[in-house]
Amino acid sequence: MSNPNPYQRSFFTPEHEIFRQTVRNFVQRELLPNQKKWEETQFVPKEIFLKFAEQGFLGITMPTDIGGSACDYWYKVVYAEEMIRARMNGFMMDVAVHTDMTMPIINVLGTSEQRNELLVPGIKGEKIFALGVTEPDGGSDVAHIRTQAVLDGDDYVINGAKTYITNGSRADYILLAVRTGPKLTKENFNEAHRGISFILTPTRNADGSLREGFKIGRKLVKLGNDSSDTAELAFENMRVPKRYLLGEENKGFYYIMQNFQGERLIAAIMAIAHCHLMLEDAQKYATERLVFGKRVIDLQVWKHRLAQLHTEVAAGQELTYRACDLYAQGIKAVKEITMAKLYTTELAQKVAYECLQIHGGAGYMEEYDISRATRDLRLLTIGAGTSEIMREILSKECF
Repeated sequence: MSNPNPYQRSFFTPEHEIFRQTVRNFVQRELLPNQKKWEETQFVPKEIFLKFAEQGFLGITMPTDIGGSACDYWYKVVYAEEMIRARMNGFMMDVAVHTDMTMPIINVLGTSEQRNELLVPGIKGEKIFALGVTEPDGGSDVAHIRTQAVLDGDDYVINGAKTYITNGSRADYILLAVRTGPKLTKENFNEAHRGISFILTPTRNADGSLREGFKIGRKLVKLGNDSSDTAELAFENMRVPKRYLLGEENKGFYYIMQNFQGERLIAAIMAIAHCHLMLEDAQKYATERLVFGKRVIDLQVWKHRLAQLHTEVAAGQELTYRACDLYAQGIKAVKEITMAKLYTTELAQKVAYECLQIHGGAGYMEEYDISRATRDLRLLTIGAGTSEIMREILSKECF
């Protein structure tokens, strides 16, 4: 019989487990009752961020001077493991972009004025952040982005386009990667990474209208993650005060690479948690479903497949927790995090396939969660760096 609590480890104190139940109760009370509606309408009200904030979920590891809880990283792990039970991977991505892909880097690099202006309302759920890196002509190749920011007096003037931007149509600020160095040419192509900067880009005026020069394009329709707000963005001579430059000018590429570690680790945590949930669902279905007079769970072929999956998921869990342990200690752990991201996100595809197969025709129906999970989890091997990029990084780390 499988372990009823696959997350039971010495890392987690009784306080962590109390927090785990708090998150699980929130999911059951606030998210699951709305799941079907939000997935069908492909829209989650912005106000839900305020409810996350009321529980302290938006500032778990943020420092107390800006309203955070200053908890250790294992609270963040617990939160990610339990939030996937909402079965809305899209909206969970919206929240993760806000809490894990933008706010931490602003906290580390931001001035006291920037931290107070952005992070205090961000932790309260009053302002929402997006990360603007991917462009129409490039995804993983962040060194060669083309969106240009030219300093003109006290403002940067921004021109360019971004795509696949999570929180794109709702964000109040975009952590925008721009080219502040020379425009890309054949001559400077190999040194292009040296000319990238981060600019904290406000999207709206005080009355809620979009700032001049900023346009929200199509809200994109995706294969999965329906409840996620994903949009195209355009910048046409948009002026942003230079006080919104984050960190040093032309150091943005290095900041992006550093920030990827936390993003990839969250992806691994969520991937392995999804694996546990899919196996839980599949075993429940296989216990209830009869074929040829037997329960599916009693057929040897499925016993063996499930045994294999449990073995691989257990391995992925240990790999991920090892990376989490190093990260929690402040160790760079590029190799371990990259391995965890690669292994667990690829494994999630396999577990989804096999668990849908266990459901048979029922698994192809939208009313079963495995159908949505199969579509939603496909993104895990693409976002935060494709599996191919992970292998390239590992080839340099390991050899």
